[in-house]
Amino acid sequence: MIRVLIVDDHEVVRQGLRFVLDQKPDIEVVGECADGRSAVTAVRRLDPDVVLLDLVMPGLDGLGVLRALREPPVRAAVIVLTSFLAEDRALEAVRAGALSYLSKTAATGQVVEAVRAAATGGSVLDPGVAASLVQRVREVPDDGPLGVLSRREREVLAKLARGRSNREIARSMSISEETVKSYVSAVLTKLRLQDRTQAAIFGLQQGVVSLDDALLDDGA
Repeated sequence: MIRVLIVDDHEVVRQGLRFVLDQKPDIEVVGECADGRSAVTAVRRLDPDVVLLDLVMPGLDGLGVLRALREPPVRAAVIVLTSFLAEDRALEAVRAGALSYLSKTAATGQVVEAVRAAATGGSVLDPGVAASLVQRVREVPDDGPLGVLSRREREVLAKLARGRSNREIARSMSISEETVKSYVSAVLTKLRLQDRTQAAIFGLQQGVVSLDDALLDDGA
């Protein structure tokens, strides 16, 4: 029996996934969570075989959950099931520990296949991101410590070096402040920095923005 935990802040999504999975004789849904922090607790308490994880949730998001489950590591295989199929997000999720990455519009059969594959260590990637993700993972970084950052993370780092607030970064990149927080958290984690100030100094040292730009930038 494959024991599954469903993590999504939308009740209708959780109900739909439970209905589909409960029809399968080899799958048991052992729990549901509506936010990231309760998900981390539930994974450690219930010890599921597979976690179906949304990326965008209030409080601790999906990437935060993936990172939390690595310290200490858990045995559960994580399938990201999301509305966001951007290449950068997929790569971040895989680097953080996700085994599979699927769209919420995926066919029910594909979700069931992914659950069964994950239980035995297999991966299923959404066709829309698979090819570009494989290519990115194979690339060897050739630009020093910045090689661990995605393109969007470097953009956020450059704006941090300019002293921009989360609100200003969100406005200039046309994304939400919650998404900015996720990017900032990823930058700090990947570069092993303590706070935004360290990130800004590091960005200047690495040349993501020149000192003159940092002093004269008008916020555009």
